[in-house]
Amino acid sequence: MSYQSTGAVLAALTTSIPETIGHVRNWDYRFCWLRDASMSIDTLLKMGHYNTAQRFLVYLKGILKSKNDSFQVMYGIRGERDLTEIDLPHLAGYENSKPVRIGNAAFNQKQNDIFGYLLNVIYQYYEVFPGTLDEIEDMWEIVRNISLTVSTHWEKPDKSIWEFRNEEKHFVFSKVMSWVAMDRASKIAHLLNKTYYKETWRGIANDIKEDVLKNGWKNELQTFTQTYSNSELDASLLLMAEYGFISADDWKYQKTVNAIKSELFHNGLVYRYKNSDDFGTPSSSFTICTFWLIQALFRIGMKEDAKKIFENLLAYGNHLGLFSEDIDFTTKMLLGNFPQAYSHLALINTAILFSEEKFLPKFIKP
Repeated sequence: MSYQSTGAVLAALTTSIPETIGHVRNWDYRFCWLRDASMSIDTLLKMGHYNTAQRFLVYLKGILKSKNDSFQVMYGIRGERDLTEIDLPHLAGYENSKPVRIGNAAFNQKQNDIFGYLLNVIYQYYEVFPGTLDEIEDMWEIVRNISLTVSTHWEKPDKSIWEFRNEEKHFVFSKVMSWVAMDRASKIAHLLNKTYYKETWRGIANDIKEDVLKNGWKNELQTFTQTYSNSELDASLLLMAEYGFISADDWKYQKTVNAIKSELFHNGLVYRYKNSDDFGTPSSSFTICTFWLIQALFRIGMKEDAKKIFENLLAYGNHLGLFSEDIDFTTKMLLGNFPQAYSHLALINTAILFSEEKFLPKFIKP
């Protein structure tokens, strides 16, 4: 789902396919989220698909033309910045699930986690692509701009990876990805022999990690939680080990994985979270979250459990093996926008994890 002309990577090809039939969680996903796109590019790089990655980096440089450009969480496929959300009341919607929307109001939200995925991919750019001196310097300016943004915003609340519409909080995963951003920025500075930036950014990364370990871990619950101020669990915390914030061998991570499995795993699938948001309590499984649980269980040594869940989840794809954004807990009906980039990058990453251990489920052959 990469737009050839610009290199933009779309989150999905549809709009307003509901997360739950008859409900109002109906969003337009026909845009390039920096988060989704960066995660997709990260997966493509692992698979050796460098051309798509290079096109996306060109797209990235195009939308960030100068150091004064502010960051949005998402853009149009040609780099459009105004993605105003509009309801179309004359349309009945999928299975009479209104409203039908074009545009997405999340485009002007503050989501501090996006910078971690971006710099994770840019770090790989420096390692994989030689590039001309001009290209390297152009990308360095983007790195400096992102790092300045993270250094001034990581301590502030945000809307999180899940794009809560009416509240900003200190989300633990947003802090974790802010650490990823500064960690990768420091590593990039090291590659380019820029000692001042390397040391400065490493110091900020250390401050962020200390803050998360102090405020994100709830000793009375024996788990990391969704925010600094609540006791809810969140599936995004399963990624803490994947991005290197914490080791999979760390007992705090293992406790968190087991807590999430106990609280959010239901009928073979995983909730993003269970606490009420702007639209009530989520009632369907966000597909990528089940893949995240599988990966986390595999990493902490629960490989048989991971394999069983993986095999069951693979059976829920459509006749082409493709996945949508959500899955119904009871009927296993595919819901939400389709095909979902998120879901498939997670499927590939999970298969890679299993294949490295020669532990492939029966549905996937080497």
